[in-house]
Amino acid sequence: MTLRYQLKFYDYWHIGSGLSAGARLDSTVIKDQNDLPYVAGKIIKGLSREMAETLDDADFVNTCFGNNGIEMGKCYFSNAQLLETTAKHICSLNLQSNLYDIIASTKIDETNGVAEDNSLREIEVVVPLELCGEIRDLPENYKEAMTRSLKMIKRMGLNRNRGLGRCEFFVEENQ
Repeated sequence: MTLRYQLKFYDYWHIGSGLSAGARLDSTVIKDQNDLPYVAGKIIKGLSREMAETLDDADFVNTCFGNNGIEMGKCYFSNAQLLETTAKHICSLNLQSNLYDIIASTKIDETNGVAEDNSLREIEVVVPLELCGEIRDLPENYKEAMTRSLKMIKRMGLNRNRGLGRCEFFVEENQ
C-alpha cells in the first residue's frame, strides 16, 4: 500500500544542502530544480526508523526499514514537496525567494559577555510550510505502526534542539 502524509512546519526550518553561499551564507537549504525547498525521503526514513525503534517491534523495523545492511527494507520514502498546484503558482509568479530567510548567530564568551571573534554564522532557513509525501510498498499490517512513527517526529533539520524545525505529520485517512 501507499501511505500519503502531509508534513506541516510551524517554525523556520533548515534541511541542509551541504553547500554554502560564499561569504554571504555558511549553509543553504536543499532545493529542487525550481528553487523550491523539500525534505529528502532519506531524512524522513531515518527519523521514522529512529522513532520506530522505540516501538519495540523488530519485525516492523526490519521489514520496513531494513536489517542493518543485511537486508533492504521494503518501503520507499518519497521526498516531501510542496503540493504541485502550490509549486506551479509560486513558480509562475517567481516568488521562490519569499520562501527563505536568513538567521544569524554568534558565540558569546561566558567570561566577559562579548561575542567571540570569527564566530558569526548565517544560515538560510525556510519559512513555515506544508509539504506532502508518500511511503510506497508499505505492508498493510504495518500501516498503524508507520503512522505512529511519523507522528512521533516533532522536529527535524539543523538546530532542531534550538528552536528550528518544529513540525507535525498528518497521515491521510482515505487511502
